[in-house]
Amino acid sequence: VDSVQDDPDIKVMMAGSTLRKVKSRSWKKQRHFRLLEDGMTIWYKSRWAGKGHSTFSVTEVEAVREGHQSEVLLSIAEEFPADLCFTLVFHGRQGNLDLVADSPEEAQAWIQGVRKLIHKVQTMDEKERLDQWVWDWFQKADKNKDGKMNFKEVRKLLKMMNVDMNEDHALHLFTMADKSESGSLEIEQFVHFYKILTQRDEVWKVFQDYSGDGEKLMLEELENFLMMGQQEGERSAQLAQELIDSYEPSESAQEQGAMSLDGFQKYLCSQEGSIFKPEQRDLHQDMSQPLSHYFISSSHNTYLLEDQLRGQSSLEAYIQALKRGCRCVEVDCWDGSDGEPIVYHGHTLTSKILFKDVISTVKEYAFKASDFPVILSLENHCGVEQQTIMAEHLSQILGDMLLTTVLDGQVPQQLPSPQELKGKILLKAKKIGGLEDCIDETLTDEVSDEEEANGDAESPSAEDPPAESLTENDKSKLSKELSDLVLYCKSVHFHGFEQARLHGKCYEMSSFSESKAKRLAKEAGTDFVQYNTRQLSRIYPSGLRTDSSNYNPQDMWNVGCQIVALNFQTAGLEMDLSDGLFRQNGGCGYVLKPDFMRDGNTQFSPEKPEERPDYKPLRLSIQVISGQQLPKVNQKEGSIVDPLVRVEIYGVPQDQAKEETSHINNNGFNPVWNETLNFILHTPELTLVRFVVEDYDKASRNDFIGQFTLPFTCIQAGYRHIHLLSKDGTPIPPSSIFVNISISELT
Repeated sequence: VDSVQDDPDIKVMMAGSTLRKVKSRSWKKQRHFRLLEDGMTIWYKSRWAGKGHSTFSVTEVEAVREGHQSEVLLSIAEEFPADLCFTLVFHGRQGNLDLVADSPEEAQAWIQGVRKLIHKVQTMDEKERLDQWVWDWFQKADKNKDGKMNFKEVRKLLKMMNVDMNEDHALHLFTMADKSESGSLEIEQFVHFYKILTQRDEVWKVFQDYSGDGEKLMLEELENFLMMGQQEGERSAQLAQELIDSYEPSESAQEQGAMSLDGFQKYLCSQEGSIFKPEQRDLHQDMSQPLSHYFISSSHNTYLLEDQLRGQSSLEAYIQALKRGCRCVEVDCWDGSDGEPIVYHGHTLTSKILFKDVISTVKEYAFKASDFPVILSLENHCGVEQQTIMAEHLSQILGDMLLTTVLDGQVPQQLPSPQELKGKILLKAKKIGGLEDCIDETLTDEVSDEEEANGDAESPSAEDPPAESLTENDKSKLSKELSDLVLYCKSVHFHGFEQARLHGKCYEMSSFSESKAKRLAKEAGTDFVQYNTRQLSRIYPSGLRTDSSNYNPQDMWNVGCQIVALNFQTAGLEMDLSDGLFRQNGGCGYVLKPDFMRDGNTQFSPEKPEERPDYKPLRLSIQVISGQQLPKVNQKEGSIVDPLVRVEIYGVPQDQAKEETSHINNNGFNPVWNETLNFILHTPELTLVRFVVEDYDKASRNDFIGQFTLPFTCIQAGYRHIHLLSKDGTPIPPSSIFVNISISELT
């Protein structure tokens, strides 16, 4: 912890302040907040409560918003002026913390102070991060705060850190680190103790395999490792020099053009040594193809933060989805009592928010994570008057962002590209007539998406049956002003693939419930793939999923469906897959489909992958070597995890598979498995690979420890670290698993 402490704002935070914590208009309570000595942990408690207090780390905070920048603070704006108010926004799905200071100066000190600390966290390199982590633990375990730790405290700390070590071994290491023979370790000695403790034998073994003298890797030895061990091919020579420049801490080694074990381990733990190909993390795909050629990150009932029956409707839910790169958000509109349309889950007890506030929020956050277009999927239950008000809000609030005319004044033969639509918001809704404005009565019919489900006995709410064609009466239910804003995403009823092939327009799109889509995928896979080369399709969860659970999106991606809408608010396997697919290409929310799913005459069927002309199955072999510093699942005193690793493959039906290692008893700190899991992939281009670490429990379900999911096409072969994520998809450094991956053609 360095010069930050001399900063005037940080000094205010360390001295502590009484701030009001606000949860609603009626819940506003004073809490004492202060920054602890580690310069990282914020501690707070109520003034009256006895022992109880809470803490959180600055590493959990994503941003600080100034003023009335949350629904809660807006609701008390009359009572507290904006210059006293601020909001701490956390990573993942953790709720905001809304705070009110006593003076503008105090508010500013906390706003600027927390921002400086966030910046510091973001600019730390791997080594500083690890040191910070060790320092945090030291603070936690140094119970009497004398800056020293005796052997008993160290034993307790190891338990907290998920290390189960036999007494003799621990004592031996403790004595080695206790250079002053005082029977206790100060922070520097403890860091040294921790270093000896975390020396990685399995990394040392790999190092030995390639090093002539066992002390260092000379340039050509490192090059050989990159060529043979990491399968880096041609670029190995250039890469070897770059890695020494980037990761070798010892200057004498650098001067000889060599790498020490320290540098080698640093490289393996870095982003370059991670399982994800660095060049595929960035925006690298062709973005000039029609929208129908991409998978698009999409959210269902975006306004909900919880379940579908009683949950909060919230603008925060839109902010969270858009910041995660979501490019298709849903807005359910109903007539409001005072002439203002409202957004909520109709016929349920979910709370209501104003349509115009949703649109303002979308405007502010639409392009923070990605420049590519956002589709507003309108689920419209309003009468004509309020539809016209919706059209006015859309035009006035969004201005130039809203796409209101076709791109070159032409009726398109194919959809425009994400590149051409950068920075634009598109409306998906019903439309009177087509882009041609010559209405072919028999083929245009208008239907609210999720009304289609009624035929499937899936939707618990009974609404009007779908109209079979646009009668004069139906036209009168649509506001012309709103209809005119719909261009490339006109909602229509699906009449089968044959009808679409003959008469479908590229700008017409249908919505399918998950069960209907699944059925079509199984019965007419190739037709669905072809349909999706030209037209967009949107899939939504069954109406029975009132708990906001999700379906597996992979089944839909297998037939090329672009807009596979998931409940973003619900963490778990399905969102892991979605996050995994969209982690590539700069996280921009658009991923180009494989070429065999973009050709209108494709014969590809996910049910029969071997019939593809360029069918090339691959063998994927994963040696799971070891784990590092896995988090504790059970906070009970003295409980240590028994970890196992499972690799799950998601792809075409034939590729779906799971294999797992055995579990290691009582070691979350440095378990070693050395087990190899093998898979055969028939359609590698569609495959996602999910690594899950669990705490084995023979009596009940295993507990989740961490996971990481990525597309098979983004995997780097060789010795790699997989940096684990929490259930919420946020990083949990320094937890990782170390693997050796080989990929070969199946002969």
